[in-house]
Amino acid sequence: MSHYFEPAEPVAPDQLREVDVTLAGQPARVATAAGVFSNGRIDLGTAVLLRTEARLGGPVSATGQLLDLGCGWGPLALTLARLAPAATVWAVDTNPRALALTALNAERLGLANIRPALPAAVPEDVELDLIWSNPPIRIGKEALHQLLAQWLGRLAPAGRAELVVQKNLGADSLRRWLDEQMGFETRKLASAKGYRVLSVSRKRPGDKAQFA
Repeated sequence: MSHYFEPAEPVAPDQLREVDVTLAGQPARVATAAGVFSNGRIDLGTAVLLRTEARLGGPVSATGQLLDLGCGWGPLALTLARLAPAATVWAVDTNPRALALTALNAERLGLANIRPALPAAVPEDVELDLIWSNPPIRIGKEALHQLLAQWLGRLAPAGRAELVVQKNLGADSLRRWLDEQMGFETRKLASAKGYRVLSVSRKRPGDKAQFA
C-alpha cells in the first residue's frame, strides 16, 4: 500500500479519480489518483481525527501558520483552509503527486490559502500554530521520530499538534516518547476505531504532566 512519503510522478489528467467527501461539514468533490495514500476515500484514521476536531470544536487559529503533515490528496489541509480562510495552510509531502492533487483540489474548492510544499520548501522562519497529521507510522520508529522531532520543534510557543495514531501500531509508546524523551505535553483527546488522537504542545515552566 502506498503511504504518504513514497515518491511518485505528478498526476496526468487522464489518471484522475473523482471522489465525493465531506470537509468541514460541507460537501466537496475532490480529485485523487493511484500512488497517493488512501486515494479512494478519506482513510479511517484521518476520519477519526476530523470527527474528533469537529466534536470538540477547538479553536483554529484564524490568521496563523497551519500545517498538514503528510497531506496526501489534501483532506486535512482542505479542511483547515475552510475553517480558517485567513490563515496560511502548509500542505507538506515528499510525494509530488500528492502535492499536485492538493493544489488541484484547493483550486477547485476556491481555497487560495493552501501552500502545497516539499518539506525543504517551507521557510525556516515559519513557526507553526497548529499541526494536523495522520503520520506515516509504517516508515519505522526511527524515521518517524526524526520526522516528528523536526516539525514539532517548529511549533510556536502556544502552538499545538493533533496526531492520529493506531493503538496497535504504537500510539501509547509514541505518547510516552513525546512526553519523556522530547519534553512535550501530550494528552489523549479521543480513542475510536482502534485509533488514538493525541494533542501535543510545549510544556510551560512549572507544568506538571497530565494524563487522560
